[in-house]
Amino acid sequence: PPQGCFACIAKPPALRQASPVLSPSSAAQLMESKSCKGDSLRPAVPCKHSVEKKTMTNPTTVIEIYPDTTEVNDYYLWSIFNFVYLNFCCLGFIALAYSLKVRDKKLLNDLNGAVEDAKTARLFNITSSALATFCIILIFIFLRYPLTDY
Repeated sequence: PPQGCFACIAKPPALRQASPVLSPSSAAQLMESKSCKGDSLRPAVPCKHSVEKKTMTNPTTVIEIYPDTTEVNDYYLWSIFNFVYLNFCCLGFIALAYSLKVRDKKLLNDLNGAVEDAKTARLFNITSSALATFCIILIFIFLRYPLTDY
């Protein structure tokens, strides 16, 4: 019996060197016209696929693992809200600047710097929100109970 893989054995010798492309129906007719006795008379040709199989028995896979920067929150929307509506003493603007720094450091895979800037942005956002909310509450109190009543 001929040695080699199915792809090499199934092809007649004319198809191995053939440059013209045969349609599937003509290739099937050509295969049917060959007899089994003709296959045993075919000279042994080394299988090119067996060489490929030998080289592919132990493939090496390299996986690059990057730090997961999706866990670092940049507080971007909160900073924009504070900048537009509750910008008490420009603290909303400072929070927005730190939020943008967090995004830049996430793109550069600087995880430690991104975490530190995220903490600073959160601190400025909390401070801006608390002070602006306190001022709004004071304004409503003084509008409800003006100082002229005292």
